[in-house]
Amino acid sequence: MIDSARKPKTRIASIDYGMARIGMALSDETKLIAAPLKTILSEKKLEKTAKKIVDELNRHQKEYNYVLEEIVVGLPLLLSGKAGLIADEVKCFIDHLKTLVFIPITTWDERLTSVQAERAMREGHMTRRERSKNVDAVSAVILLQSYLDYKRIQIDLRDNIH
Repeated sequence: MIDSARKPKTRIASIDYGMARIGMALSDETKLIAAPLKTILSEKKLEKTAKKIVDELNRHQKEYNYVLEEIVVGLPLLLSGKAGLIADEVKCFIDHLKTLVFIPITTWDERLTSVQAERAMREGHMTRRERSKNVDAVSAVILLQSYLDYKRIQIDLRDNIH
């Protein structure tokens, strides 16, 4: 007998926003491992880009029978930790995203994720063309994995205190 009162399977998505391309990643149901989902091209208008992403996430949720519980968006801070022009654009993008989804949207420091992604792919002997096609999704994976690890550490710390 199937327990219909069971909670639906949930996952967390991440978005590595870029002016040209946007990388997307998704956690597994245990929220331990991040995996690349897709790279999509940005539209000229932020609201169209936000809708395109939400449509992709909705399609994927329906196809694989899960519910997103949170979206993590990379915030490209300057090395000094301050927000620059691109961070301001990301914040505007998030404002558009918030009109389309009704789950928490969390920003996460994404400084150097593209550098890490590029290095990992170079070490994996990917060609320049392969790297440029995949860097955004790999950056989204690094971003999400960092967030998942942080959440897991917070849970472990909380459980050890109580």
